[in-house]
Amino acid sequence: MGAKRAMAKAEISEALDLKEIVHGDWQKSEEVNEKERLKKSKKEERLPIWVKKSVLEYEDELKKLQIELLKLQNYVKDKGLKVLMIFEGRDAAGKGGTIKRITEHLNPRGARVVALDKPSDVEKTQWYFQRYSKYLPSAGEIALFDRSWYNRGGVEPVMGFCTPQEHQEFLNQVSEFEHMLVTSGIILFKFYFSVSKKEQAKRFQERKTDPLKQFKLSPVDARSQALWNQYTSMKYSMLQASHTEHAPWIIIRSDNKKKARINCIKHILSSIQYNSLKQLDLVISKKILIWGDEEIKLMEMALHQKKSKKRVDH
Repeated sequence: MGAKRAMAKAEISEALDLKEIVHGDWQKSEEVNEKERLKKSKKEERLPIWVKKSVLEYEDELKKLQIELLKLQNYVKDKGLKVLMIFEGRDAAGKGGTIKRITEHLNPRGARVVALDKPSDVEKTQWYFQRYSKYLPSAGEIALFDRSWYNRGGVEPVMGFCTPQEHQEFLNQVSEFEHMLVTSGIILFKFYFSVSKKEQAKRFQERKTDPLKQFKLSPVDARSQALWNQYTSMKYSMLQASHTEHAPWIIIRSDNKKKARINCIKHILSSIQYNSLKQLDLVISKKILIWGDEEIKLMEMALHQKKSKKRVDH
């Protein structure tokens, strides 16, 4: 019995020693882990950031709408639809930013942005609409034009890039051209982004000082403010000639870029009856988005008031 007790004591003693060794290594490991954690936390120091509630609400709404745009794209592909979106407006009106938000999460194989450079020498000899025709959407595609054939309705006549005769010829032909597009099965959206003169000047200044936006500056931009009235006149004649029942203009007030983007996307989603299980709020602000005929009336009223004021002043 004495021998057995001695063996048992020896085993207990060895077990305690082993526990101390293991416990010591575990303690050491915890200390090392704590030091590494503190070291890592210093590297990844978190800073408090204040974000406006309106910004968070905008991002949340935009995300929901972008999910619906993906569903719309799938519907367009499944049904073999042809969707064409034209984005026009003054320089710095927010066209590019809206296009970016629309296409941000779409499959690029079925949604492409068309932003053409100035015409080549060969293209200058072609029928004016010819260079744009090859970029029209095929079945299952969405094409977004960042400026389009309406260059001849605004920029070209103002800047002297076309003759008055070529401009008039464009106004005479554009409605019939778009009628052919629509009757061929193309779903056509025409958006005109309307920015105020003051806001445009502010955005031009931002482009000058922001190195990430300087690529947007062009000689045309530099003269936009000085030629404001001429652009207004061309906008009026363009709307009169091309706002039709089969291809209406949608005017978007874009001094507030975020609201302009949201309302533009809502209009697109509410115009095509795609498959969606979610019932989103697609109510459009009438302060942001109006039809082309309403804009024509507003411009005529402003012109009439301007003429009346001149008579009084004289």
